Amino acid sequence: MPNPPNIVFVFSDQHRAQATGYAGDPNVKTPVMDRLAVESLNFTHAISCAPVCSPYRASLITGQYPLTHGVFVNDVCLNHSAPSMADIYKQAGYKTAYIGKWHLDGHGRSSYIPRDRRQGFEYWQALECTHDYNHSYFYDGDDPTPRLWEGYDALSQTHSVQEFLRKQNRQEPFLLVLSWGPPHNPYETAPSQLQELYSPDQVTFRPNVVISPEKKPFHAHTRDARIELAGYYAHISALDYCLGELLQTLDETGLAEETIFVYTSDHGDMLWSHGEWRKQWPMDESIRVPFLMRYPALTGIQGKEVDFLLNTPDILPTLLGLCDLEIPGSVEGFNYAPFLLGGSAKISGIQVPEAALVECIQPFSEYQKSWGGREYRGIRTHRYTYVRDLQGPWLLFDNLTDPYQLANLCNLPGYKQFQDQLDLILKESLCQRGDRFLLGEEYMRLWGYPMDQTGAVPFDDILYSKP
Repeated sequence: MPNPPNIVFVFSDQHRAQATGYAGDPNVKTPVMDRLAVESLNFTHAISCAPVCSPYRASLITGQYPLTHGVFVNDVCLNHSAPSMADIYKQAGYKTAYIGKWHLDGHGRSSYIPRDRRQGFEYWQALECTHDYNHSYFYDGDDPTPRLWEGYDALSQTHSVQEFLRKQNRQEPFLLVLSWGPPHNPYETAPSQLQELYSPDQVTFRPNVVISPEKKPFHAHTRDARIELAGYYAHISALDYCLGELLQTLDETGLAEETIFVYTSDHGDMLWSHGEWRKQWPMDESIRVPFLMRYPALTGIQGKEVDFLLNTPDILPTLLGLCDLEIPGSVEGFNYAPFLLGGSAKISGIQVPEAALVECIQPFSEYQKSWGGREYRGIRTHRYTYVRDLQGPWLLFDNLTDPYQLANLCNLPGYKQFQDQLDLILKESLCQRGDRFLLGEEYMRLWGYPMDQTGAVPFDDILYSKP
């Protein structure tokens, strides 16, 4: 009987799907990711169901949508009422490990996270949240004394994972999650040798980039935008190097053949597309993420693109399915494993989802209402993006004929039939989730969350300070 597969799940923060060499970005240098794409299943339509940090992470860990697990804003604590990813794998005999950024505790971004708030992960080297990548702290296991990652934290975290991999007993399967902070801003803090790869003057913009310094307090001039993009790409190249280190270690230890290796991200970054920045927007730069899965046992389909609409809650059940583990009833995502193993988009009368639900339940922080943020519910299909806000239909893009989403077709007479069909799919999705689409402040009140003037839950801001 063969051993069950190991899981090495690596995800970064704010890496949009378009910003890789294999996806066609003319700026970024990602030789390892490009090679990994050749060896992996490339999910070309991987979607972040709630494109912001904590909501994504809670959906990843539970396989649930945000209104079920309740983490629809940053800096709140994920309750442990449902079996977590670590719980399920641990019950199946797996060793579980988490290294890097957590952002699911909600008790202060620099606070020690006790064992009972780690969602079942045993091996632990993590901090709630920091973006000071060159002066980054973490807690090691049950020691409440903060420790400092040496140098650029993503590289040190990668070295820690390599050490973990070298110590594994081949007879005991493991689940290891590595969570990197970059390429999330600040963008100018990648290692200097990687910053040197990118000259701001040579960065080319996506066709939908709009620079309007008067529009909002945070908008910049063209030169500043080029500097930010160059720094963003430098972070991505740093992570690309780290991925190479991990893959080499898997090969050296002989673990590669029996390991499901995933690289993805929690959400994207607008980076001036449509004149906007950061995340929470329903456009592709914000909601689409890279998702590469390498598993040699999936013979015949490695190195291929698959266009399944892989939404965040689908990740956990799909991994469980590939490991032949039972999926708890609390999980709301779709299990794509039978379709990957069977090589078909239809099995036993069950068809893969025709749309991925995307939602902003409470706009906050960089997406606050005073800067244009709004509650929305939307769907991303293979061809269309359709979004409603509280006032009604808001956005409709034909992503086949308009890949940069330059033309909003919403409420145009010639597209009424398509819009009505998409509206019906969206309403059915919301009905299935029990989502009444209320005002964001109402959900904040229902869950008992405090709220500051930006719509966010207040937190200890330790962005550039020591714990």
